[in-house]
Amino acid sequence: MTASVLNAQCSMLDAQRTRAGLRVLVCALSIVQCAVCIDVSPAFAQSPNFFTGFSEVPGPPSNIKPEQLKDLSFKQHLDERLPLDVRFKDEYGRDVTLGKYFTGTRPVILAFVYYQCPMLCSLVMNGISASLRALPFTAGEDFDVVLVSFDPRDTPSAALEKKQKLLEYWKTGSQSGGWHLLTGDEASIVKVTKAAGFTYQWDQVTGQFAHPSGVLVATPDGTLSRYFYGVEYSPKELRMALVESGQGKIGQLVDELLLFCYHYDPETGRYGATVMNLVRLGGILTVGAMVTFFVLMRRRDNRTPMEAQP
Repeated sequence: MTASVLNAQCSMLDAQRTRAGLRVLVCALSIVQCAVCIDVSPAFAQSPNFFTGFSEVPGPPSNIKPEQLKDLSFKQHLDERLPLDVRFKDEYGRDVTLGKYFTGTRPVILAFVYYQCPMLCSLVMNGISASLRALPFTAGEDFDVVLVSFDPRDTPSAALEKKQKLLEYWKTGSQSGGWHLLTGDEASIVKVTKAAGFTYQWDQVTGQFAHPSGVLVATPDGTLSRYFYGVEYSPKELRMALVESGQGKIGQLVDELLLFCYHYDPETGRYGATVMNLVRLGGILTVGAMVTFFVLMRRRDNRTPMEAQP
C-alpha cells in the first residue's frame, strides 16, 4: 500500500472523528438549552408555549361558575300558572296580554330571549325550529310558540325583523300565525320571568345579558307543564310534552301510548321509560295476540268440517 493511499485513509478517519465530535457537541448544547428552558422564573414559564402559542397557566376548575353566572338559574315551577294578565306588545306593535295566547285550545311553547342577543338566543330559537320540523304538528293549528324578550329596550320592529328572518331561514313562513314575539317594560318582564323561574342579569364587561337557555311547554290555560334545557331539543320529547300538555286536544293514539310508556323526570328535564308501564303494555299486547290467534284458529276449525261435507 502506497503512502498516498495511507494518507487518504487517515484523512477520512479524521473527518469521521470530526463529524462525530460535532454531533456530540450539538447534543450537549441541546441538553443545556433544555435545562435552561426548564429552570426559568415563574413569569417566563407562564408565557405562551413556543410551539402552540397558548398560555400554560391553568384555568379555574370546570365545576366553578364564572362570577357573572353565579346568581343565574332556571328553576322549574311545574304546575304553577303564568300571570296571563300581564301586558306586552306583539311584533306588530299591538297591545296584547299574555293570556291572548292561552285560550284553552292549544298548548304553548314558551321561551325567554332577547332579539339583539349575538349568539345564545338565536341558538335557542333555531333549536325550537329544528325540533318542530320533525313533528307532525303545525304551529298555529296544533300549538303556539311565544317568545318573550327580557330586554326592555327591544322594540316591536326588532321582534318583527327577528321573526321574519327566522321563518325565512327555516322556510316556515306559512306558520307565521303560530309564532308570537313579544316585548314589554321591565315590570311586565320581571313578573313573567319570575313566575317561570327564569333569571338573567346585565353584564357590564361584555355589554350583554347573561342568562340560561331553555324552553317551557305550558297547557292551554297557562299552567307550566314541562322544561327543556340547553339549545337543542329532542323532537320525540317535545312531541310528548305537547301531547301531554295539550290535555287530549293534540296527538293521536300512538302519542298516548308513548305517554303510557314514558314519564317526565323533573330532575333531568327529560322523558324516561317507565319499566312497569312497559311490562304492562307488553302483557296487554301479548294477551291480545293470543286472543286473536285463538279466534282465528277457531274460525278455521269451524270452516274445515263444512268444507269437507259432500
